[in-house]
Amino acid sequence: MKITLLVSFLLCYSYCIYITHASPINCLEDQQSLLLQFKNNLTFDPKYSTTLKLWNNSTACCYWRGVRCDNEGHVIALYLIEEELISGGFNNSSSLFSLQHLQELYLSYTNFNSSIPSGFSKLEKLKELDLSNCHFYGTLSNSMSNLTHLTYLDLSQNDLSGAIPNSMSNLTRLTYLDLSHNDLSGAIPSSLFTLPSLEMISLEDNQFSKLDEFFNVSSSILKILDLSTNYLSGPFPISIFQLKSLSHLDLSFNKFNGSLHLDKFFELKNLNFLDISYNKLFLKGNPINVEPSLFRAIILRLASCNLKTFPSFLMNQSTLVFLDLSNNQIQGVLPNWIWKLQSLKKLNISHNLLTELEGPLTNLTYILIVDLHNNKLKGPIPVFLKYATYLDYSMNKFSSTIPQDIGNYVSFTNFISLSNNNFNGSIPSSLCQASRLQLLDLSFNNISGSIPSCLMTMTETLKVLNLRRNSLQGPIPDKFSASCSLQTLNLHGNLLHGPVPMSLAHCSKLEVLDIGTNQFVGQFPCFLQNISTLKVLVLRHNKFHGTLGCSKAKNPWKMIQIVDIAFNNFSGKLPKNYFRTLKKMKDDNDNVEPDIIRSAIYNVYYQDSVTLVSKGQQMELVKILKIFIAIDFSSNHFEGQIPEDLMDLKALYVLNLSNNAFSNEIPSTIGNLKQLESLDLSNNSLVGEIPMQLASLSFLSYLNLSFNHLVGKIPTGTQLQSFQASSFEGNYGLYGSPLTEIPKLPYDPHPQPACGRLACSIDWSFLSVELGFVFGLGIIIGPVMLWKQWRVRYCKLVDKILCWMFSRMYLEYATDRGQTYTVLRW
Repeated sequence: MKITLLVSFLLCYSYCIYITHASPINCLEDQQSLLLQFKNNLTFDPKYSTTLKLWNNSTACCYWRGVRCDNEGHVIALYLIEEELISGGFNNSSSLFSLQHLQELYLSYTNFNSSIPSGFSKLEKLKELDLSNCHFYGTLSNSMSNLTHLTYLDLSQNDLSGAIPNSMSNLTRLTYLDLSHNDLSGAIPSSLFTLPSLEMISLEDNQFSKLDEFFNVSSSILKILDLSTNYLSGPFPISIFQLKSLSHLDLSFNKFNGSLHLDKFFELKNLNFLDISYNKLFLKGNPINVEPSLFRAIILRLASCNLKTFPSFLMNQSTLVFLDLSNNQIQGVLPNWIWKLQSLKKLNISHNLLTELEGPLTNLTYILIVDLHNNKLKGPIPVFLKYATYLDYSMNKFSSTIPQDIGNYVSFTNFISLSNNNFNGSIPSSLCQASRLQLLDLSFNNISGSIPSCLMTMTETLKVLNLRRNSLQGPIPDKFSASCSLQTLNLHGNLLHGPVPMSLAHCSKLEVLDIGTNQFVGQFPCFLQNISTLKVLVLRHNKFHGTLGCSKAKNPWKMIQIVDIAFNNFSGKLPKNYFRTLKKMKDDNDNVEPDIIRSAIYNVYYQDSVTLVSKGQQMELVKILKIFIAIDFSSNHFEGQIPEDLMDLKALYVLNLSNNAFSNEIPSTIGNLKQLESLDLSNNSLVGEIPMQLASLSFLSYLNLSFNHLVGKIPTGTQLQSFQASSFEGNYGLYGSPLTEIPKLPYDPHPQPACGRLACSIDWSFLSVELGFVFGLGIIIGPVMLWKQWRVRYCKLVDKILCWMFSRMYLEYATDRGQTYTVLRW
C-alpha cells in the first residue's frame, strides 16, 4: 500500500478530531465575516454538504464544523474536503487570504478549475497545505517559497505543468512533499534532496525527464522517495545510495538504463520497499562483497529487469512479503526454497522462461497469491496451496487432468486460471466446494465431458466463468442462481447443444455472453434483451433460427456494443424498432477514452476477450475496448430493406450484413455512420446506385459491396477508388474506377438474346436423348463454372449440407489478398 494512503488516513483521523472537538472560543467578528464571504463565493450542493451549509451567524465560527481557532479567536485551521463538492470562485482576491493566522488549510477533492492563486503568499504562518485533487492548472507558483513555516505540502492530482521552481529550496521546514499525478516536467532539482527536514518526496506520474545528481546529503533524513511513472533516463542515479535513511524507494516505469549490481542496495540498510521495475536496466542478481543478510526487504519488485537467474540473496529474506520477478528472462527450474520463505504472501514470476518445478512441494507456507502464468512449465499440475486466494497457472504447458479432489485445496480461493495449457479429462465437480470463487478460467485446453450443474448454482459469488475452446458437450445446465452475480460467461468453441437456459435471465449483471461456435438451437433468446447491463453478445456459428422479433421484450439494451449472430439460420425482416434503444451505439462522443471492458476480481482486473470479424478478417480482441462498437448479422437469411434506424448508430466501427437476402437500395443515410471502419454488404440483392454519402465516411478502411445488383458509376474523387476491384465485383451494372469494365447502356439485368430475322422457336422433336442430357447437365454445371455469383451460392449450400451431416464441422471466415470467403473447419 502506498505510503500516501497511510498519511491520508492519519490526516483524516486528525480532521475528525478537530471537527468533533472545536475550540470553545468565540471567534473574532472579522474572522467570522471573512469565512462567510469565502463561503458566499463558493458553489456547493447543500444536499451533500456537511460543513459549509452549517456556517451562519447564529453560531460563533469557532464552533463551526471544519474550523479551529486559537485562544484569541483567530481561525488557525480550515478543513473543507471531498464531501463538500465545492467549485467556483477562488482567486487572488478571496477573503480566505485575509485569515493571517491560518496554520492548516485542507481543500482537497474540490473543483476550483483555476491556476493556483498567488494569494497563498499572504498566509505566512501556514504549516500544512493540502490542495490535492482541486483541478488547479498552470505552473507551480513561486509564491509558495514565502511559506517558510510549511511542514506539509500536497498538490497532487491536479493539472500542474512546467518545472519545479528552485525557490522550493526555501521551504527548510518541509517534511512531506507530494506533487504526484500532475504534468510537471524538466529536471527534478537536486535542491529538494538537501532540505534538512524532508522525510517524504512523491513525484510519481509526471513528465520529468532528468534527475539532477545531488551531493553532501549524508545528513538527509529522507525515508520515502517515489519517482515512478516518469520519463527519467540515463544510468541509474548512484547518488541515491547516499540517502542512508531510505526505507521506501520506487523508481519503476522510467527509462533508466545500463547495468546495475543488486548488492548496491544492500548499502541502504533501512530499505524495506524497493521497486525498480519496468526500466531498461540489466540487473546482476548475485552479490559480490556485501553481506546480503543485512538487507531486510518486505516488498521487492524487480519486474522487467533482464534477470537471467533467481538472485541468490533471496534465500535469506525471511521478512519478504511480496516478491515480483515477472517479465524477466529467468530460465530452467523454479527452486523449491521460494515456497519456504516464511513471510512470503504474494509471488509473481509470470512472463519468464521457466520449464519445471523443483519438487516435491511440501511444507508450503501461507502464500496467498501465486502468479506463474506465461512460462513454459510442463508436467502435471502443481500442488494447490490451501490458503491461496489467487492462483494463475495459465499459458504454460501443464498437462494431465485436473485433480478430482481440487475442491479440498481451494476453499479460500477467489481466482483460478488454468487457461492455455494441455489439460484433459473432465471438470471436477469438487470445484464447486470453492465457495468464495469469483473467477474460473479453464479456456483453451482439451477438457471434455459436460459442465457440472453445480457451477451454475455458484453464480451468487462467481463473476467470471470462461470455458472457451474446449471439447465440452451436452447442454448448459439450467441451474443459474436466482441471485446470479455473473458478469462474464464465455463458452465459445465447444460442442454444446440444446437451447439457451431460461434461468440465465437471473444474471441481471451479465456484461459479456459468448456462446459462439457451438450447436445451440432454438429461436433468438429474447429474455437476453431484458438484461440491461449486457455489453457483448456473441451467438455466431450455431443453429438458431426464426426472426428477431421479440414481442414481450422490453429491449433496454442501452449498454450493448457488440452483437454478433452471424452463421445461423435467422430469417425474415429486421424489426424496425430493433435498433432504436441501442444508446451506446448511438453515442459518437469523440472525447471518450478507449477504456477496456474488465471485471474487478480480488483487486486485479480480468480482461474479457471475444472473436469477431473486422475488415474481412477473423480476429480475437483480447482487450475489448469500451469504444469498439460492432454488429455482425452475416450469413443468415435476412431479407427486405436495410432498416433506416440502423443508420442512427453513429458510433458503429464494424457493420457486416453480408451473405443474406437484403434487397432495395443502400440507404443514403449511411453517411451518418461517421466512425465506421469496416462495412460488408456483399452477397445480397441490393439494387440501385452506390450513395454518394458512402464516400464521406473518412475512417472507412474496409469495404465489400460485391455480388449484389448495384448499377451506375462508382462515385469518383473519393476514397472509394482506393479499394480493390474485388470490393465491387459481381455487380454487372457497376462501372468506374477501380473497375475497368464498362457495361453497355442502358443496363438490363436480364438480357435476352436478339433473334433478328431468325425464328426464335425450336422444334424439340429433332433433339436427341444425348443432346437433352448434355443440355440438362449444362443448366446446372454451366452457371456453376461460368457465373461466380451462382458458384458462390452453390458452394454455400453444399457447405451447409456438410455442416448438417457432420456435427463437428463449422464455417469460419478467412481472408486472402483482401478477399473474404468462408472455409470449412473440423
